[in-house]
Amino acid sequence: MKTSIVIPARLASERLPDKPLLDICGKPMIQRVYERAQASGFDVYIALCDERLAECAEGFGGKYIMTRKDHRSGTDRIAEAAQSIDSDIIINLQGDEPLINPAYIGMLSEALQHSSAEMATLKVAVTDEEAADPNLVKVVCDREGYALYFSRSPIPYMRKRGAAAYYGHIGIYAYRRGFLLAYPGMERTPLERSESLEQLRALENGYKIKVAEVEEKPVGVDTPEDYKRVCALFK
Repeated sequence: MKTSIVIPARLASERLPDKPLLDICGKPMIQRVYERAQASGFDVYIALCDERLAECAEGFGGKYIMTRKDHRSGTDRIAEAAQSIDSDIIINLQGDEPLINPAYIGMLSEALQHSSAEMATLKVAVTDEEAADPNLVKVVCDREGYALYFSRSPIPYMRKRGAAAYYGHIGIYAYRRGFLLAYPGMERTPLERSESLEQLRALENGYKIKVAEVEEKPVGVDTPEDYKRVCALFK
């Protein structure tokens, strides 16, 4: 099955304005993400809506698809882009993951291909302290590796310590193309609105999400502190 990667990117970030264009050791962040994605061996596209980003992509030879400016989420943006991409599987790689392990992208594609799910994503073991952070989304799965629930709360509730472990969710997704194209048209669901987590829309509508486990969480860029850390790691 053919797999392509789409990186949704826009300049309107509240915490880090013009985030995709931030310099990381001589290259804009969107280029760093693009190059890491290319190392997976899959076709890579940037889904964007800003002329400055388009000029940046052209500057380093990146393939891009211009999308509408009014999309509510990155998923909606890549769904529009996917309309012009001839692939069976579309991977949504966030534009603030300049240190993503290319092997993780391959694992994600494989996980979806060898499952009965419409979506796939990743998880990583986390500590009790990390699980208490509502900014880190947690996931619990069944014995076959399919997601049961995602939450900002620590799940499962540890009434008996050691019986289970906490797993943090890594926000990279693989979609079967047909499902992705239909996804934006689905009505937002109660749990999705409550937790502010898009993936719950799929679970609430009865769709399966396959979850593969990785050893380390990628270092993303959400805050100025993250940006400094990533720059130091590249150096």
